[in-house]
Amino acid sequence: MLDNKCVFCKILRGEIPSAKVYEDDEMLVFKDIEPKAKVHLLAVPKDHFKLLADMDETRAKVLSHMLAKIPQIAAQNGCTNGYRLVINQGDDAGQTVFHLHIHILGGENLPW
Repeated sequence: MLDNKCVFCKILRGEIPSAKVYEDDEMLVFKDIEPKAKVHLLAVPKDHFKLLADMDETRAKVLSHMLAKIPQIAAQNGCTNGYRLVINQGDDAGQTVFHLHIHILGGENLPW
């Protein structure tokens, strides 16, 4: 179920435009509007939940599907020599949108 106030849910519903690079029944991947690397994509599940702690068995299957698709999506978008995945969890980690999402960063040599 989508949340009416969540910016990612609004993107999923088409209320806010995004630069989509991949979509299927379980997830949407689009370009981050404030990129932190040459390639900076966001992989978002189509079910709204905030944190990994909110996962149940169904959501775990969606996350597994997302992780299985990311290598192909990353390669197709210029991450041919490696990439970094980041999942921020909560305020202290810098999570600004409370809809679970995976940052895909690459396309260049990333600093540690």
